[in-house]
Amino acid sequence: MARFVRFDRFGGPEVFHLVEGDIPVPGHNEVRVRVLAAGLNPVDHKLAASPESLASFGRDVPSGNGNDFAGVVDGVGSGVQGFATGDHVYGGHRFHAQADFLIAPAGILHHVPDGLTIEQAGALDIAGRAAIASVAAVGVQQPDTVLVSAAAGGVGVLAAQLARRTGAVVLGTAGAANQEFLRGLGIIPVQYGDGLRERVLEAAPGGITAVIDTHGRPTLELARDLGVAPERVNTIADRPFAAEHGFRGVGGQDATLDELAALGESIARGEIVLPIDSVWPIERVVDAYRHLIDGHVRGKVVLVTS
Repeated sequence: MARFVRFDRFGGPEVFHLVEGDIPVPGHNEVRVRVLAAGLNPVDHKLAASPESLASFGRDVPSGNGNDFAGVVDGVGSGVQGFATGDHVYGGHRFHAQADFLIAPAGILHHVPDGLTIEQAGALDIAGRAAIASVAAVGVQQPDTVLVSAAAGGVGVLAAQLARRTGAVVLGTAGAANQEFLRGLGIIPVQYGDGLRERVLEAAPGGITAVIDTHGRPTLELARDLGVAPERVNTIADRPFAAEHGFRGVGGQDATLDELAALGESIARGEIVLPIDSVWPIERVVDAYRHLIDGHVRGKVVLVTS
């Protein structure tokens, strides 16, 4: 038997629970993965809270949960090439990731490179693709001064570093506990909250040329007020406001699997840092989501199955 995280009704994190079922069998061009780590994302609990959002994915309750995962290939279906039993792999498979075992199309999997921990690999898919797409959407380059909101969070910390690698000056909003951490990555930390405009202009007297928002409306309102060109503002957090003001709303679906694999290699080599905020046993899935929702997370929150 295998354990699976499921929700049978809509609501907050309390709706997540474990159920048991048969170990699934891979079919043609499919791989069975013994999941070792599964990253949490805000979209997970938002889907579990909204019938309309879940329906937009063609789903209804009861539903499995989670997208990001990493583990060991445990079984291989017919026609699969490039993967064998015992390989360490990672990827994203929405509504299936938080389980002891999952079945995935072989084409969505990546090998875990040496130097990338299983927890990092299991937390990379959504945050990595969103960060890649966000930086590309606003065309960051060396002359830019870029503001990244929630720059210590899962998407923000990767986006800020990717923007910094272009040679741009990068400011990142964060709480006091994460500011020294950001400085160590070459990011100029800016305390979020009241007075943000003044602190941003103090840190960047020449102004901001691009904004990557991972948090929500206050950052977008600041971008508007500072006169940042709409095509150089991207959000993954408030697409209605973005549409109203001509900002971009590009997300992870706009990044390729090859780009994600390249990011994984960069993290493995130590060129980019992906911090793991905390690791929780799958039995404590409710507590893990409550921790994520409480905020002030540095990097990613991860479930482990053993």
